[in-house]
Amino acid sequence: MADWDGLDEFVAVAETGSFTRAASRLGSSVAHVSRQVKAREARTGVRLLQRTTRKVSLTEEGHVYLAHCRQILDALTAADAALADLQHTPTGHLRLSAPVSFGEKYLAPIISEFAIAHPKLTIDLNLNNQRVDLIDESIDVAIRLGPLENAQLIAKQLGERQPIICASPTYLSRHGQPHTPAELAQHNCLLGTLDYWRATIEGRAHSLPVSGSLRCNNGPALREAARAGLGLVQLPDYYIRDDLKRGELVEILPSYAPKREGIWALYPSNRRLSPKVRLLIDYLEAHLAASLARSHE
Repeated sequence: MADWDGLDEFVAVAETGSFTRAASRLGSSVAHVSRQVKAREARTGVRLLQRTTRKVSLTEEGHVYLAHCRQILDALTAADAALADLQHTPTGHLRLSAPVSFGEKYLAPIISEFAIAHPKLTIDLNLNNQRVDLIDESIDVAIRLGPLENAQLIAKQLGERQPIICASPTYLSRHGQPHTPAELAQHNCLLGTLDYWRATIEGRAHSLPVSGSLRCNNGPALREAARAGLGLVQLPDYYIRDDLKRGELVEILPSYAPKREGIWALYPSNRRLSPKVRLLIDYLEAHLAASLARSHE
């Protein structure tokens, strides 16, 4: 009979480069992972991993073995997925990552509705502003906002957002209103995670260096600071739509507005898109627009 013991542990160590990260990914202990890998090496009679005090790497034989082990595990996943399809009821575990403020306000309500509709699924929603490694942390889907950087991930666009530069009437009455991007250097520009704002100048995309007295990685907090008259801010339209309608914030430099940006669902290119993951992505695509359109309370 086929011997499956240790395959999951070996693949996890090979892909993460660490026994500790592999144990975290598998929800196991480092000692158990180490024992299983050593047992797998003993069965094959070949050293698969090169261990040092600083890192773990694959031997030449390990690289060959890893490719075959991935095929075996992918086939097993596909077999489980086929059974789930036959049952017409999605089951299992889903791990989803998203930025904190966006996830709290717009994503969490959708996920709650999705979980109610599919009670046999368990969902782990991780809200984190750090760029997580989907493979190392076993994330099924990550929500990313704006321009994409990682070509190794497959992206499905769920919606769009429009970055808007704005300020309160109080701030503008005290400091005046800029009419060109160059004039932003004379103003207090409230920053998020980036040191620049996006703009379109003569039909081309530009990054405008800005600076100011406040930096915060939370969109709603920056919105409140701008409403209080602290400075100018560039935020996605869904945060400030109602403030603009009420006149509590005023759009600045609308003729230099950047192009609309994507809201994306990302998943690893080397991972088969299982039915439950596809179901989640389709659900997000169908419901996100309505969530973004909801008015601020």
